[in-house]
Amino acid sequence: MPEARSSGLDLTRWRKQQQPVRRTVSQVCPPPRRPLTVADIRPGMENERLGVVRDSMFQNPLIVKAELGKPRERSYSLPGINFNYGLYIRGLDGGVPEAIGSWNVFKQQPTCPHELTRNYIAMNRGAVKASLVTARENLLYRQLNDIRISDQDDRRLKKEPPPLPPNMTFGIQARPSTPFFDLLQHRYLQLWVQEQKATQKAIKLEKKQKVVLGKLYETRSSQLRKYKPPVKLDTLWHMPHFQKVGRHLDTFPTEADRQRALKAHREECAVRQGTLRMGNYTHP
Repeated sequence: MPEARSSGLDLTRWRKQQQPVRRTVSQVCPPPRRPLTVADIRPGMENERLGVVRDSMFQNPLIVKAELGKPRERSYSLPGINFNYGLYIRGLDGGVPEAIGSWNVFKQQPTCPHELTRNYIAMNRGAVKASLVTARENLLYRQLNDIRISDQDDRRLKKEPPPLPPNMTFGIQARPSTPFFDLLQHRYLQLWVQEQKATQKAIKLEKKQKVVLGKLYETRSSQLRKYKPPVKLDTLWHMPHFQKVGRHLDTFPTEADRQRALKAHREECAVRQGTLRMGNYTHP
C-alpha cells in the first residue's frame, strides 16, 4: 500500500510538471523602456561623466554611448504594457448582422449619350461629287450634311479575334538547358578542332588547284616601288677636344650587330621624320 501511494504521488507531480505554466502579461512582456537618468548611472559605466550631469544629457542620442553587451539607447521612452500599437479602424458598415440582414447592391450610374464622331471620309467624298473643292465650300457642305459614324457601323467591334489552337501555350519559350555533358567531355573543343582541320584542308586543296602563272616581268612602277633612294650621310659635328675620345657605353653585343643596326637606320632615313630621321614613318 505505501508503494502504491508513493507511485500515485509521483504521477500527480509529473502531470503538474507537464501542464503549461500560465504567466501574466507583466511576466511575458518586458517593462517599458525609458531613457537613462542620473540615478541609473553606476561607477564604471560608459556614460559616467565628470562635472555637472543633467538628465537631458542622457536623452541626446549623439551623446549617449552604448554599454558593453547592451544595445545602444535611443533615449526614447516607450509606453507601458497596456498600450496598443497600431491604428484602430472603427467599423461603419454595421458588422456581420447588417451584412446578413441587408445587402448593398451597387447601383449603375446612368450613362449619358456620347457624341458620335464625324465621318470625314464620307463628307469629303460627297463634296468632291458635288464639285466642291475650296475650303469655304467644304465647310458649308459639312454644315449642311453632317454625317456621323454610328456604333453599328464600327467595323472594329465586328472583328472577331483570330482562332487559336486549343493546345496553344502563351508566354515566352524557356531557354534550353545547358549541355553539361558536352561541356565536361570538351565536345565544343573537338568540334572546333574538326572545323579548323577542314578549313586547312580546303585551303591546301585550293592552293593545289590554283593555276601557276608564267614568269612575271617587273614594270617600271614595280621597280620604283622597290627602289630605295640613297641617303647622303652628313658627319656629325664634334668638338675638337672630343674627337679622339672613344665611346663609354656600348649597347650592342658585337661590332657586327652595331653595323647591321646602323645600316638599317640609314636605309630608313628617307621615309622617317625629324632632324635625325628617327621619328615616325611618313608613309602608312
